Amino acid sequence: MDQNSSDALSARFEALRSAARRDPYPSAQERRRRLNLLDRLLRDNMADFVAQINADFGNRSPYDTQALEFFPAFDSLKHARRKLRGWMRPQRRATGLWFLPASSQVIPQPLGAVGIVAPWNYPLLLAVAPLVDALAAGNRVMVKMSEHAPRTAALFARLVGEYFQPDEVSVVEAGWQSRRRSYRCPSIICSSPGPLRWA
Repeated sequence: MDQNSSDALSARFEALRSAARRDPYPSAQERRRRLNLLDRLLRDNMADFVAQINADFGNRSPYDTQALEFFPAFDSLKHARRKLRGWMRPQRRATGLWFLPASSQVIPQPLGAVGIVAPWNYPLLLAVAPLVDALAAGNRVMVKMSEHAPRTAALFARLVGEYFQPDEVSVVEAGWQSRRRSYRCPSIICSSPGPLRWA
């Protein structure tokens, strides 16, 4: 079966949702483990990513790729790991007079399974940065890479498959946009600044 067919995409996303239902509130330790895996994926394969991004763009300086794709991603990972416990901590809120002596708090909760749509201009960073946030929030994630950076997308998809379990992170290389009607992701994080447009 084509991994990007509508049936395969639906099955992959349903696997993410099922895993999220089995473990709806991942511990800080589990979230940190996933962030560490992503960090290792990037560090272990930096040279391969630089080469594939260069091939996709025709001629992009490796220094530009390191400075604009990798260093901000590493900074996001470091920030998320440092702030993770604080982000997970319940936050007290004022309680209205009529409801005293009750107390109120906001408890941060994962959405479950989310989708990320990454644009082409910084194909790695604009997939990884929201992925860091989604993993830190305790979500399972499907990432749709840009079809305009196919070599980068193929490499990222292969490596995610090697480093993560299929019910933790899944990568779609291309073709998702044309199957919008048969495949729906209720929670989409879009890395591009403009409105989300489907083909």
